[in-house]
Amino acid sequence: MTSKQRNILILSITGIIFIALFALALYASYIPLNDEYTVGNTPGNLNNNGYFCEYDGRVYFANAYDNYSLYSMNPDETDIKKLHDGSSSHICAGGDYLYYAMANAGGGSDLGSVRGSYGIYRSKLNGKNVTGMDRCHVVTMQLCGNYLYYEKLDASSSVSLEKIKINKKDKETVNPNAIINPNCYVNGTIYYNGTDQDHYLYALNTSNDTTSVVWRGNIWNPIYQDGYVYYMDVENNYRLCRYSMFNDMVEVLTNDRIDLFNVYGGYIYYQVNSKTEPALKRMLTDGSSQELIREGDYQNINITSQYVYFNSFRESTPVYRTSTFGPVNVTTFDAGMQAALEELQ
Repeated sequence: MTSKQRNILILSITGIIFIALFALALYASYIPLNDEYTVGNTPGNLNNNGYFCEYDGRVYFANAYDNYSLYSMNPDETDIKKLHDGSSSHICAGGDYLYYAMANAGGGSDLGSVRGSYGIYRSKLNGKNVTGMDRCHVVTMQLCGNYLYYEKLDASSSVSLEKIKINKKDKETVNPNAIINPNCYVNGTIYYNGTDQDHYLYALNTSNDTTSVVWRGNIWNPIYQDGYVYYMDVENNYRLCRYSMFNDMVEVLTNDRIDLFNVYGGYIYYQVNSKTEPALKRMLTDGSSQELIREGDYQNINITSQYVYFNSFRESTPVYRTSTFGPVNVTTFDAGMQAALEELQ
């Protein structure tokens, strides 16, 4: 082989290696798009800070026993794995990825430049390949098809509705002024209550980001399920009601004043606001079969297919849980505590 032939061969091999590395980099950065009706988490969970998210046979959760670090487990609380550090919330899942808000991120080479940061992040379902999507303070967030819609809080405490595509492109402000909760996403539409001049039920069409009035009620935190919108009745002491989208009728489910609630399957779990008898309760979605879960003030009601998780007001631990559909039996989330203790060893 002549010197010229040798140089040509070396250049050819170098070129092939460069092209292969370039193609590999492109493949590694490619984010497959979701179905446009993909929903990241239930609106009820996200209205309760989105600390638990069940997706494709796994539950992804912010473990309060480990500073809300991101973990995963089976729905029956077996096979618990820590994904990474950093206080996580508003967890969403779709396709091969997790999306979540984070504060005080830290630890692990995968976090890279996001260490000690905050904002919205994307990772693989196993917690690897963490990518910062937007460095901001998040009020709440939902995965709506191929976009993350989120309420962004700026330095002046002003809130705007933003969106960004899951591949980190097409970031834009949807509404720079209005407070629009994006958590209730159904078939291409975000249902939300007004907060400025009224508390009507509104719909935001995500195909063009236009809004329209659905119903001139006086509502808070709407959750859509099976043709009904469940909501807190602002005008009547925040009692829990549901509005039928089919026949334009309202049903009062309980006259108790409600602090927060979550709807899952055929059940509603709700916190009763009372100076003398505060309690977490549940009932069927038609308002029947009301049951006491536990006396006291509770928050962060997150529901999976097997358990309902919650904690006392202003106390992150212990985390309590009871069966979602079975008889009421409140115990502590010991599996989460044990997993956190093992991480500290």
